[in-house]
Amino acid sequence: MNNNLKQIKMKTLKTIFGTLLMTTLLFTSCDNNEDFDDNNTQFIPPTSQEFKNIREQALENNTQNFNFNAEDGSVTFTSANGVQININGSCLTLNGSPVTGNVDLEYIELFEKGNMLTTNKPTMGELPNGDKALLISGGEFFIEATQNGVALDTNCNIQLVVPNSLTGGADPAMTLWEGTIDNDDNLTWDEVEDATGQGGVFVEGGEYYAFLGQFGWSNIDRFYNDPRPKTLIQAQAPVGYNFTNSAIYLSYDGEDSGLASLDTYDGTLNLFSEHYGQIPIGLECHVIFATEDNGMWRYAVKAVTIVANDIITFDLNETNVVTEAQFVAIINALP
Repeated sequence: MNNNLKQIKMKTLKTIFGTLLMTTLLFTSCDNNEDFDDNNTQFIPPTSQEFKNIREQALENNTQNFNFNAEDGSVTFTSANGVQININGSCLTLNGSPVTGNVDLEYIELFEKGNMLTTNKPTMGELPNGDKALLISGGEFFIEATQNGVALDTNCNIQLVVPNSLTGGADPAMTLWEGTIDNDDNLTWDEVEDATGQGGVFVEGGEYYAFLGQFGWSNIDRFYNDPRPKTLIQAQAPVGYNFTNSAIYLSYDGEDSGLASLDTYDGTLNLFSEHYGQIPIGLECHVIFATEDNGMWRYAVKAVTIVANDIITFDLNETNVVTEAQFVAIINALP
């Protein structure tokens, strides 16, 4: 069997599996009409804090913790997904002074779009003109070292050795990005200057070698490349839902390690948008509405082929309620 036939067979199997999984979860999830009538008069949307809490819980569920003595010098930890974290305790400082004694290391790794969604860590990179566009990721990472609850600094690089099999194999176009979170909890990725080779990321064999210059969010990424004409799309959330208590994301078919977000909002029209006009016309994708419901996830997923100036509308009657684990599995099973 040639490679093309293998790829077609694998894509077909994934589509069948994804359809079966989503169907199973839909039937095992809560009745989507149990909380409201046809006029949506009985249902109370979550507060912004309740929506924030469920995202923070997802972050906590993806957090790994390590402990070491700074005086031991260079130490190595291996994550749940086989990432090697190399950090030099001798380089740690607190208010400019060298650190001694026990250090706590908090670590998060995200490789699939399901976990990127529940933690609100989409892969949207900033273009030179300030617009944002989809990034394809080799892994998102958060690292923070603390002592007695106080954040530390480092004056040496932190090295990550990341199996590239976790995100579909080696891609030499990957570079290093750093993440910043704004007051609305939106994460934007900025490419590190001269982010190739030493001080950035490079591929060797089955692994990415990344050199992080600071603690916080980092990402191994490249821009999604599609030559088709681009358009601006918008999406309307159900009545009662807005930018503070819900979110809308875009999953590109065929891309397992990238997730776009509609990160701007028109409160007058209740419209979410990416507003940059960076969505390829003809793109096959899935648009995802997500919110909180009594500690669980209420969601809807729509398969869409993008047309110019598209507006996608969600109705509360289309939604279902699932656990975080079920929701992650549903999103990861999308084609």
